[in-house]
Amino acid sequence: MAEDEGARRFPTGPQALGSLIPRLTRPAFRRTSPAGAQLLADWPAIIGPALAAVTEPQRLSAGTLTLACAGPVAMELQHLAPELVARINTHFGRTLVERLRFVQRPGKLPATRPLPAPAATLPPAVTAELATLPEGELRDALEKLARGVYRRR
Repeated sequence: MAEDEGARRFPTGPQALGSLIPRLTRPAFRRTSPAGAQLLADWPAIIGPALAAVTEPQRLSAGTLTLACAGPVAMELQHLAPELVARINTHFGRTLVERLRFVQRPGKLPATRPLPAPAATLPPAVTAELATLPEGELRDALEKLARGVYRRR
């Protein structure tokens, strides 16, 4: 009889936490899916900084990714669409995007590349150390690294 009283007080009984999570997260995921949120966060890493500067993912729904871009860029993106879809799906390891839909928005022209920084002069001690190395790829790579380090000083 003690069991019947406990069943009457708590008709549903204890529930596993895993069974409660979908009910709590469903409203948030209706607005933005987890995959869509990840796509927005990783967008520059997926398609590269040049295209990320002139595009913005808007919505992912039923395999269609809506991208906002400036007018001139839309034509280029249409030609790159199969490659972009492949990059996105490779990044996620599954078929997430099947089609791209382009929405034009005013402004945000393609970004211009910054001018390269002037070559840094290396301190005499570093130049002397580099001179002791044999000619080749290693020496060139170390010299390039040194110029990058001393360019910021």
